Amino acid sequence: MVKIEKAPEGIEGQGFFATSFDKVIGMARANSLWPLPFATSCCGIEFMATMGSNYDLARFGSERMSFSPRQADLLIVAGTISKKLGPVLKQVYDQMAEPKWVLSVGACASSGGIFDTYSVLQGIDNVIPVDVYVPGCPPRPEQIIEGILKIQELARNESLRRRNSEEYKKMLESYNIETV
Repeated sequence: MVKIEKAPEGIEGQGFFATSFDKVIGMARANSLWPLPFATSCCGIEFMATMGSNYDLARFGSERMSFSPRQADLLIVAGTISKKLGPVLKQVYDQMAEPKWVLSVGACASSGGIFDTYSVLQGIDNVIPVDVYVPGCPPRPEQIIEGILKIQELARNESLRRRNSEEYKKMLESYNIETV
């Protein structure tokens, strides 16, 4: 069964539809996310399962995986991130164009997981801002899909001006990310 996207609020008549520009852009962004998988361990295997026929992430408009940060708008970090890998992750995040969202998949990416050691980053939010956390060790594909649906909800409802706000710029500065 095909699900038809609900039209944004607006004025509807025979042969026309009027709504705000923010709502149309939000709907387009939410249904055309291009994820960049940054998978390092077992959470990455679970993420791969979401692309299979049983779960089919393509149903939600995220079928085009992008392995270039310049063409992606959703960074999916799945698995253990070592402290040496932290600067690489930040560089990948910096190379992504705005608007961009981050999904932290699994206990290791979110909090270091069971690896409370000198070499493991205790959560990627020490390096880059995170929009949605998916718990689990490893999380089930259903949980990852739920996280992507939350990202879609953020993209759909985000104001076009939020990324230009002082609050957003201060948040980026707290991560030592330069704003243009």
